[in-house]
Amino acid sequence: MGAEYLLYLSALLVSIGTFGVITARNFFLILMAIEVILGGVGLSFVVFSRLLGDSGGQAMVMFILAVAAAEAAIGLALLVALFRNTHSVETDEAQVMKG
Repeated sequence: MGAEYLLYLSALLVSIGTFGVITARNFFLILMAIEVILGGVGLSFVVFSRLLGDSGGQAMVMFILAVAAAEAAIGLALLVALFRNTHSVETDEAQVMKG
C-alpha cells in the first residue's frame, strides 16, 4: 500500500471525525469522533515520518496517543457527571450544568 493511499485514508478519517463532532448530539459519539480525528492525524504523522526518514513524526504519534488517553479519561469523567445530573448523555442537556 502506497503512501498516497495512506494519506487519503488519513484525510478520510479526519473528515469523518470532523463530521461526527459537528453533527453528533450524543456526548459519547463526540468523544469517539475526536478519537477518530486523532487516529487520522497520527496516521499522517507516521506516513510523513516514513517518507522523510525522520523519527520525529513517530515521536509525535506517541504524544498524540498520550493526549488521546487524557482526552478519553477527562471526557468520560464529564460524561459520568453529565449522566448523574441529567440522566441523559445528550449535549442539549449539558446546558443544565452551567449554573
